[in-house]
Amino acid sequence: MIIETQNTPDINVMNFFPPEKLLKSGSAEFVDAKSLRKSPLAEKIFDLGGIVSVFITSDMLSVTKEAEAQWDDLKPQILAEIMDYLSTGEDIVIPPAENPAEDDVVKQIQGLINARIRPALKQDGGDIAFKKFENGIVYVELQGNCSGCPYAAVTLKEGVEKILKTYIPQVKAVKNFDKERQ
Repeated sequence: MIIETQNTPDINVMNFFPPEKLLKSGSAEFVDAKSLRKSPLAEKIFDLGGIVSVFITSDMLSVTKEAEAQWDDLKPQILAEIMDYLSTGEDIVIPPAENPAEDDVVKQIQGLINARIRPALKQDGGDIAFKKFENGIVYVELQGNCSGCPYAAVTLKEGVEKILKTYIPQVKAVKNFDKERQ
């Protein structure tokens, strides 16, 4: 994946242009801890350190760094975070839930997936993308080696579902996200 970059007149701002759309419409800006919860990608970029803000449009991600931070250090790390995140297929910005309580459940699900499930799947050359939470059912998509694995159903039921149901009582089941039916 080739991501073009562009320096701006402000030496502390750099624009990144991935080959695929980031947002369907509008824009989003992330400048503090509260706003970061709405974008796992922005959160990962902030975690690199030396970042002041992240601004995202449909085709561009603009990063503002602290004056002391160096682009030579940050740019390759930001590019890696963008590529890694786009490979998950997850939304760049988490859409607001119609129900705030459901929004908290979605955050818990994504946190468990990122902390417990994804690292185990990556060891086997696979990955998992959270797609949605609806009526107590978590829809995920297994990726990489896991998508075609003969044990995919076992992974979903005995791995993913067991972990999510143990920690999050609102989760009743985990199902594979079927693109054709959605």
